[in-house]
Amino acid sequence: MKTPDLRRVDAHEKVTGSARYGADRVPADLAYAMFAVATFGRGRTVAIDTAAAEAVPGGRLVLTRFNEDELRGPGFLMGGGFAFQSLQPLLSDVVAYRGQPIALVVADTLVAATEAAELVRARYEAEPFAVGLDDEGATSVVQEEALPWFPDVKVGDAESAYAASPVQIDETYLHPAQHQVPMELISSVVEWQGDRLVVHEGTQNAGALRHGVATQLNLDPADVEVISPYIGGGFGSRNALQPHIGPLALAARRLMRPVKLVVPRPQTFHAGSFRPVSRHRIRLGADPSGRLLAALHDAEHQTSRHDLYPAMFTEMTSRLYAVPNFGGRQRLVQTDVQTPGFMRAPMEGPASFAFESAMDALAYATGQDPVELRLANDTATDPVTGLPFSSRHLAQCLTRGAERFGWGKRDPRPGSMRAADGSFVGLGVAVGAHPVMVAPAVARMSAAADGRVTVSVDGHEMGQGIRSAIALLVAEDLGVPVRDVVVRVGDTRLAPQHLTAGAWGTATALPAVHKALRELRGQLGTGDTGTVDVAAAVRATGGGSPEVEVTSVGPGQPPEMLDRSRAGLFSAAGPVFPDFTAFSWAAHFVEVRIEATTRRISVPRALCVADCGRVASPVTAASQVRGGVTWGISQALRESSEVDGRFGGFLNTTLEEYPVAVNADIQEIDFDFIDEPDLLLNDIGVKGLGEVTMIGAAAAVANAVFHATGQRQNQLPIRIEHVM
Repeated sequence: MKTPDLRRVDAHEKVTGSARYGADRVPADLAYAMFAVATFGRGRTVAIDTAAAEAVPGGRLVLTRFNEDELRGPGFLMGGGFAFQSLQPLLSDVVAYRGQPIALVVADTLVAATEAAELVRARYEAEPFAVGLDDEGATSVVQEEALPWFPDVKVGDAESAYAASPVQIDETYLHPAQHQVPMELISSVVEWQGDRLVVHEGTQNAGALRHGVATQLNLDPADVEVISPYIGGGFGSRNALQPHIGPLALAARRLMRPVKLVVPRPQTFHAGSFRPVSRHRIRLGADPSGRLLAALHDAEHQTSRHDLYPAMFTEMTSRLYAVPNFGGRQRLVQTDVQTPGFMRAPMEGPASFAFESAMDALAYATGQDPVELRLANDTATDPVTGLPFSSRHLAQCLTRGAERFGWGKRDPRPGSMRAADGSFVGLGVAVGAHPVMVAPAVARMSAAADGRVTVSVDGHEMGQGIRSAIALLVAEDLGVPVRDVVVRVGDTRLAPQHLTAGAWGTATALPAVHKALRELRGQLGTGDTGTVDVAAAVRATGGGSPEVEVTSVGPGQPPEMLDRSRAGLFSAAGPVFPDFTAFSWAAHFVEVRIEATTRRISVPRALCVADCGRVASPVTAASQVRGGVTWGISQALRESSEVDGRFGGFLNTTLEEYPVAVNADIQEIDFDFIDEPDLLLNDIGVKGLGEVTMIGAAAAVANAVFHATGQRQNQLPIRIEHVM
């Protein structure tokens, strides 16, 4: 069989600009919307003056309040609802956080809408607010008491085992708040077609949008269509219904015109979720050889007043090594912000920075090589459940990475290595893990007389390459050219469109597509394997274009989970399944250089070796690694959302002031894959990849900085002043 085309299937559309994103739609008689937002941290609006805004030429509407009989709250995604937060602006005079919308302006042009929104004036009755973990007025709750369905991880007697350990590490690490800042801004075009509402939006969860706005507007979900063929980056910022959709739909209905909203970059820092600030105390107990006897991970992270966003840091750290005694206590600190949410490697990124930094400290405390220390504490069994891991090739990631990176040439003494220009050189290593989760899926597949195969399935294309992975699977199975495979995702007209996040998109969609292929082959009478002349097989059926529809669920998931998915509700399962626990794994190796006089930190090379099961799409998998490692370097050296202690909210709300890693920061990023199918998890053998490529990268940078300087960095980002 001819080797299929491995390129990204939608590359031509993207580089030529023909790919259509949510805000690209420009229907006839389009109106434009813009929000006016609160400028202080907490309280209520006493009065809103809209006279100047209403006088702007081309203005059509200025809306400051909706009645509850026309706009309802959507419910919090993590509490059985549909939105990133339960609070719906424009339903009361309460201001919960700076940046909360207080008015929606609609005009004939974007310029007029923007001008009018800036002219809205409000008087406030201010209340004291808290935006930091230690601010006066911030309230703290123990997570397992407030959310008993998210209990602390406890294995053995960690406190006693730690107290009796000959070697002890006790360190506290601080991770800043961060924002996703994807290239595509939060944006929507909504229009009514009779009684039918059509929403074009870049989203990772079209099903939640559909059912959420139906709930808000008291519509039949069948009368709502959400279309999202492409997303210009999600990274967790588009996981759920955004608070602008309901008001936008009502404005469109009042005007009987389609309405577009593109949220300006500064407003996105308050309009959507973000990674909350978190603090981690890591205690490791070990014997003199570095064998772990106990580990304790106490964490606290930020949430809002109106929602408890759960912490799941210890879900990963309790599985990294063979630790016979583990204890984790997680606390939620309520502050006056919008509800935080998921940002690529949401819990695992900060958790790995803390835990893997402590492991590096343990290696130095016991005189062990950091790679050998990790290998000595490897395990094939989940320490929490006692179940086997479905697959775990972390040791192979470490050994292959060490050889490829040249780890053996490292002088272990901190500050001992110099470059030709006098810069201090440091080499660091860290590992990461990400829970494997899967969700129910619906897949439709049809074959046409021209030889083309069309696949419609649950999933969203946000740049990670799910279209390519699906097309390649179909092409390889049938022996057809990739160009003859049409993949449709992100469209509620075709499938329920459950949330695509958590690196479960591929592991959810591909098993459903594989099952549909078996059904389609049956209808075509081609047998279960072998190359298929699709056009000839379709003609032989004499019945038009054969079409099949299948459903799939994760291991041990009851069929009822499909009903939840069809209702737009969160339905993913894992990482603990009935017979095994499933994680993806990665080892990161990083070289840093610190200039001798300016102390500028650079990363000339990095290597990630990942165990993600079968590599479904080599080109897009490589892209995922490069992107994830870039994120990890940026996490370590650049990104921090600074809070405003005067007025609440965030200060650095532009890409000029919120620095991210750019091309000049990134030099050589190498990668490798173990590429061993995980056939316990599914028939395709795929696990998640997108998020594990970031997990551990920041810790590897921090460990390399210690190796270069002898200074342990317990707070991110690491700046020049920290290594002076």
